[in-house]
Amino acid sequence: MKIKDFGVEIWMNAYENDCLYNLAETCVASLSVEELLQMADDNGQAFADLQKMRLTYGAIEGSTRLRQAIASLYQKAKIENITITHGAAGANGLTMLTLVEPGDKVISVLPTYQQLYSIPESIGANVSILPLKEENHWLPDLQELQALATPDTKLICINNPNNPTGAVMDEAYLKAIVKIAQNCDAYLLCDEVYRGLTHEGENFTTSVFDLYEKAISTGSMSKTFSLAGLRLGWITGPTDFIAKVSRQRDYHIISVGMIDDYLASLALENKEKILERNLAICRQNGNLLEKWVAQEPHISYIKPKGGTTAFLKYDMPIPSATLCDRLQKETGVMLLPGSCLDKEGYLRIGYCNNPEIIAKGLAVFSQWLKQF
Repeated sequence: MKIKDFGVEIWMNAYENDCLYNLAETCVASLSVEELLQMADDNGQAFADLQKMRLTYGAIEGSTRLRQAIASLYQKAKIENITITHGAAGANGLTMLTLVEPGDKVISVLPTYQQLYSIPESIGANVSILPLKEENHWLPDLQELQALATPDTKLICINNPNNPTGAVMDEAYLKAIVKIAQNCDAYLLCDEVYRGLTHEGENFTTSVFDLYEKAISTGSMSKTFSLAGLRLGWITGPTDFIAKVSRQRDYHIISVGMIDDYLASLALENKEKILERNLAICRQNGNLLEKWVAQEPHISYIKPKGGTTAFLKYDMPIPSATLCDRLQKETGVMLLPGSCLDKEGYLRIGYCNNPEIIAKGLAVFSQWLKQF
């Protein structure tokens, strides 16, 4: 199988270990184990449980405790609708490998997480790209989607809140997309890894799973819950689809770690405290970013409504990869070039890292921009 290089991951692997100011990090500032246990008001019970734990494979599809906690994030989900994966990357990959066959028609938005279009392409699917446009506030154009969604469409892929733009589709918008999927009897996959981080109003967007019988939601502990080190994600979908995924997963991951399963359960059972902390960071840093963009003559953006990333448009005559490479080598500030997301002329910033890092990194970036 031939597959296109994963632009984001290759760039991150090459640059993130050597930066001084990581403005490419897409997780809300990560939690320590100690902080997690404090939020859970744990009095040593977790350590006692872990010391007694025999490190077998554990529950192959995820413990009942964990799947019940994940089900609470949805209106209609039961544990039979959920299986556990190695991060949302594992969830998206297993979904594609289970659903997509050579010759199938797949529609994906762009920019988005590259898995959603490159994995189907590698399988031999006919992938149609629905370009997200700045003038539409980075939301899918419903008329263009309708035109692409022919009767033979197998799968439509979206991302909400969107990575890299931070655009958010509300329930009414999602219902319009669901209607298009229903009309061609297509599956609808929504990467919802940033769900829970809507900055104003209700922080959890409606999940597509709760709107459509052929909808699949993928999520993880990484972004919204600041626990990327657990490498734990999930798929929520129709029971017959989950049964097929379980056959596919046997070839790829068997199970996730028992310790990861335990700590993820603990986090989700105390999600309100984590979300309060993380939304405060998103809003504080988001305000800082908004003020910074307003005073930068070379930079503009559509203010993100959710998630942890924003897509910065720049007007200098320099390729995004060259810009980011020079910026980091000369200042230590790391950003992600839009070319890694197949969208030139933009920079992805992850602005929900440690507030001190964001503030200092933006100040250094401003100084560097004065040369143009």
